[in-house]
Amino acid sequence: MKKTLIAMAAAASAMLSTSAYAENIGVAMASFDDNFMTIVREAMATEAAKDPSIQIQFEDARTDIGKQIDQVQNFVAQGLDAIIVHPVDMSATPRITKMVHEAGIPLVYVNRKPSDKDLPEGVVFVGSEEVVAGRLQMEELAKKIGGKGNVAIMLGELSSDGTHGRTQGVKEVLEKFPEIKIVEEQTAEWQRSEAIDLMNNWIVSGTKIDAVAANNDEMALGALLAMKQAGISPDEIAVAGVDATPDALASMKAGELFISIFQDAEGQGAGSVKAAMQLAKGEKVDQFVWIPFKLVNQENLDEFMK
Repeated sequence: MKKTLIAMAAAASAMLSTSAYAENIGVAMASFDDNFMTIVREAMATEAAKDPSIQIQFEDARTDIGKQIDQVQNFVAQGLDAIIVHPVDMSATPRITKMVHEAGIPLVYVNRKPSDKDLPEGVVFVGSEEVVAGRLQMEELAKKIGGKGNVAIMLGELSSDGTHGRTQGVKEVLEKFPEIKIVEEQTAEWQRSEAIDLMNNWIVSGTKIDAVAANNDEMALGALLAMKQAGISPDEIAVAGVDATPDALASMKAGELFISIFQDAEGQGAGSVKAAMQLAKGEKVDQFVWIPFKLVNQENLDEFMK
């Protein structure tokens, strides 16, 4: 009888030990319908799969901030160990931060920097410094067009931190080149299809454009498709993107896309899960975990294509 009780106690202890280290992470994504964020999401799943005690669930807000807030509320109600959010709209992050922080649940924002003035303890951002991408992009475009000419800027979603940061970086570089003028600046909402329409409008208007600085690769590829349809060569208008997605790298290999700026989707995805796990265990994590951008051109293209 005594041996049986000891065995039962040992089994119970093992069960408690396992559950103490089990972690349930909820991920609220702005949209699954995004090539870059698909890579981020896959990297999260891969990182979580390294530890069988981790359970991770993904929710798609479909670019609806109300839906995303409901998803986060559901995560809080479930009492999850950590929550990761890729925000639909940065203006809503203070509300999300307050809700999750008051519930005592660790929160990690990924890719899009929250608009909160200050992040409280237990809230972390994992992403890249957007303004750097814009600087790198425009520096190369300025060289390509010889320091003079007309540039058009394709903006992402106007509510996005990435749009503001990357565009700011482009304009900071242009301050050094008074002979380069911004002749167009409109949003294509990060989407390839909308970028095709926008570029078509610019072409039809007759505006002279020497370079297009697109806030992401999807829009850059859309601009190139519109140019192809209009019989305009990539040699006539230099187009640059951001993210270095597989499609963008293939376009560069074909001699179409001029350059892209590598944003480490796998680094952001894996980094956000690592940060969430560390916070859930009560470990210290830097409030801003920066994943660096890198220029991708013809010289190092093969390295990134691997």
